[in-house]
Amino acid sequence: MVEAVKNRGRGLLRWTRTNPVQSAVAVLVLAGAIATALISASPAAVYTGCGYGYDGYSNNVFGYGTCPPPPPTPAGGYWTVASDGGIFAFGNAGFFGSMGGHPLNKPVVGMAATADHAGYWEVASDGGIFAFGDAGFFGSMGGKPLNAPMVGMAADPATGGYWTVASDGGIFAFNAPFFGSMGGHPLNKPVVGMAATPDGGGYWLVASDGGIFAFGDAGFFGSMGGHPLNQPVVGMAADSATGGYWLVASDGGIFAFNAGFFGSMGGHPLNKPMVGMAPTGTGSGYWEVASDGGIFAFGDAGFFGSMGGKPLNAPMVGMAAS
Repeated sequence: MVEAVKNRGRGLLRWTRTNPVQSAVAVLVLAGAIATALISASPAAVYTGCGYGYDGYSNNVFGYGTCPPPPPTPAGGYWTVASDGGIFAFGNAGFFGSMGGHPLNKPVVGMAATADHAGYWEVASDGGIFAFGDAGFFGSMGGKPLNAPMVGMAADPATGGYWTVASDGGIFAFNAPFFGSMGGHPLNKPVVGMAATPDGGGYWLVASDGGIFAFGDAGFFGSMGGHPLNQPVVGMAADSATGGYWLVASDGGIFAFNAGFFGSMGGHPLNKPMVGMAPTGTGSGYWEVASDGGIFAFGDAGFFGSMGGKPLNAPMVGMAAS
């Protein structure tokens, strides 16, 4: 005999049997999907689960189990940075100050977070560095002649220093080792960003055509250089789990090399172009940020808010994960 509790809401389904070898087949409807479960047990067994279904023995529609609470919101957060130096903090990312509302000689073009996420740097196109929280100031190229403007930066997790990168591929190291650069070498397209390896023993540069240049212990796992792109690449991020990397294009397309692909906005309409990305600490997800402040989360990256649809004094130019 099979006895089911009729309950279209949440509740406990109790199956009792007078024949220990008897089995029941229930068609369970869970989250819009249909699964057929073969259930066998001894008498007076109690089954728990979550959903509702149809009991083929007694023709009852029943609530199935007690649903657990929803999973917790993923831990984490991120900062986005605008060209006027404004910082916008979301999730567990602390706000430690910004250059928003302060005069700048040149626009901010990127940012990087400290290893303990208790501070960050901003970098301007003239090489100026602005440090906040526990981010140390170790020098900058501000006020010094540059062959090409700065386009980004990366933090050195080993030393607490940082690198800045110019559009000609030049690298400038501050309290961080120098592993080489593309400065003075011919490029098909300008460099648009960089990322450091998880141990700080190397870094990659990425060009707008998707070309990758690896230095130090940074492995080369492929690139989009020489391949057709719908839109130019605008940034990159390192995968801490695999040692690989992702590239992001202005249309939201993601290109994964020795790194997991968790989705992208490529082929989807955007209000504004993407300008950067950041990875989660697990390497199992990432965020994309658009120039209007819109945030797009993939994999285990949580969505903690954005400036999309809100007025900005200046466009976003990058982001960092907390």
